[in-house]
Amino acid sequence: MHEANAARPGQSAEELLAAFSGLLEGERNFLANLANLSALIHHSLPELNWSGFYLPDGDGLVLGPFQGKPACTRIPAGRGVCGAAAANRETVVVGDVHAFPGHIACDPNSRSEIVVPLLVDGRLLGVLDLDSPRPGRFGATERALLESLVARLLAGSDLPG
Repeated sequence: MHEANAARPGQSAEELLAAFSGLLEGERNFLANLANLSALIHHSLPELNWSGFYLPDGDGLVLGPFQGKPACTRIPAGRGVCGAAAANRETVVVGDVHAFPGHIACDPNSRSEIVVPLLVDGRLLGVLDLDSPRPGRFGATERALLESLVARLLAGSDLPG
């Protein structure tokens, strides 16, 4: 990995976007790019305990590349924050997961969550899921950054199906 692409805690949004663009150079494999993005996010953004992807499988979601503790392998359609983001096709930000109806507690230390759907022409390719042990960790700044990273991921990858 090039030094310019290395994840560093406290990177600015611009630095993180540039680092991910560097990782995409010469690599269009969707799965490889999911793996690198989950690692980049996990090691660059503070106060995370999980970052990764869930991918469509049957009528629900299945665990994809991630960083953090072992996670729930399958999420039924519409269940939890990931299921809600997938079903509604929009980013979901939850300040207190314990107050979210139907929350799936894969890690009891998680207190807040943000989930960004991966959409191409209305087709769901997965969701990006970040968890934090700090309540209220995610806001408009993180939402904009993560949605920009997902847009770069989709533009820079050969998409499945």
